[in-house]
Amino acid sequence: MDLDVDLDVFVGPFDLLVTLILKDEVDLWEVRVSHIIAEYVVRLAETGQFDLESTSQFVVLIAALLEMKSRLLADDETGGELEELDAAEAGEELLAGLVRYSQYKGAAGALRELWSRHANRLYRQVGLPARFLHAGDMNTRLAPELLARGLAPLLREPAVPDVSHIADLAVTLVRELRRLRALLAESGPLTFASVAPRDRLEKAITFFALLELHSRGEVTLDQRHAFGEIKITPLGSRPALADAAG
Repeated sequence: MDLDVDLDVFVGPFDLLVTLILKDEVDLWEVRVSHIIAEYVVRLAETGQFDLESTSQFVVLIAALLEMKSRLLADDETGGELEELDAAEAGEELLAGLVRYSQYKGAAGALRELWSRHANRLYRQVGLPARFLHAGDMNTRLAPELLARGLAPLLREPAVPDVSHIADLAVTLVRELRRLRALLAESGPLTFASVAPRDRLEKAITFFALLELHSRGEVTLDQRHAFGEIKITPLGSRPALADAAG
């Protein structure tokens, strides 16, 4: 026979559950509201009796549980100041908490799957070889020839690195600035093709020298279309070479 207990303090098991939660005697995270609702529906189906007043109280208690859980989610970020938030801000905090909860839940599911896949694996454990279990005699004296033989590779002069692949530039930026200034003073406007050397690296130095002259206001550079010829036109007086070298 079922034992019905009626106390003045608690009305039904759900009222007791909520009271214990409020007193921090039951962890709210361990209470699964979906299971409580499912058990209640099964109980109603088994008894075949529907009491509107009891069901209404059950709905109120479930709503209280959901509210406490939602507040607990939001209080983590608001520092316990949930009462100061309006409805929209509280909803945003709750949504952010639910998103974090779903992320942790997904990570926990992934770890559970890895554990179920690899938990039954056994790893072979092999001890150290016998020759390594005991240290040798530390008082053994080694011959000086062995020390000299071991240090010999460290005392040898390293081989000279091969630098044959490095190009030896015959043109420097300062020298190219002097050459371009002399050509412009003598011939006037020029083109890049007429003053640039044939070597690619030396062409790059010539181009940098032209950019330096342009930035100093000594020449103007004109290129009518992409990859077209660059026309160099001298402007003003030539500054001191010391400034260019600087």
